[in-house]
Amino acid sequence: MVFLERGAPSSGNPTVVLIHGFAAMKENWALWLQRLPRHWHLLVPDLPGFGESDYRPHACYRYETQARRLEQWLAGFNTNDIHLAGSSMGGAIAAVLAHSLDPKPRSVTLLNSAGIPEHKDVDIHAPPRSDRDGILIPKDWKGVYRMFNSVGTGKPTVSGLAMAGLLGPDLLGRTDALRHIFSDMVADALAPARYLGPDTPPLQVQWGDRDVITPTRCIDWFGSATPDAEIHVFRGVGHLPMLETPARSAATLERFVHRHGR
Repeated sequence: MVFLERGAPSSGNPTVVLIHGFAAMKENWALWLQRLPRHWHLLVPDLPGFGESDYRPHACYRYETQARRLEQWLAGFNTNDIHLAGSSMGGAIAAVLAHSLDPKPRSVTLLNSAGIPEHKDVDIHAPPRSDRDGILIPKDWKGVYRMFNSVGTGKPTVSGLAMAGLLGPDLLGRTDALRHIFSDMVADALAPARYLGPDTPPLQVQWGDRDVITPTRCIDWFGSATPDAEIHVFRGVGHLPMLETPARSAATLERFVHRHGR
């Protein structure tokens, strides 16, 4: 597993783990890396199956399996002051990981997280259904442009066009892998919701109100499941707050980590 590391664990210095989303990579956090405190210890992995990390056709990529891989990886770092932040699929994995780490992380931040019911009366144990693969797994260049402009506010943007041109060739070469990983994800799509509850570490939720991938109505679920969660909704922002409003979203995380640090 390939990862970026900045700084080193030390007493009183938080270790912040940034977990990217589906069809993404560690570089999705580049704008946060420019803004988060320089003394923090940052760990930014390419999740197994994505970016520069290995993809294995016969491996499992469910949320819980990916969380176990990250738990084993984090065991190699000498720190008990871990804070998790995850975007979309990465948020779903962070929600699971937060309940398996020992000791538990000091805080968890979910950005437009996958794995959250869109309605409070959804049965989180029922077989899931998803139609998002048509957006998130492009078959051709038209699909690439549609994807990168859908994960924002749903409208074409300069950044969306730039990302399509930069990352499109890589995505089109990963179609089989993305279909495999997506299929594993949706096989138990609401697993993260079963973990979140009264024993969840201090929780922050960041969400863009123009998201067309994980709709803003998902936020309502946190009101009953994790009523103490700190919730921030960014107006005019889509699925990726750390790319669309990096200054506000990074500052929001920074304040939360400071409050729940050692």
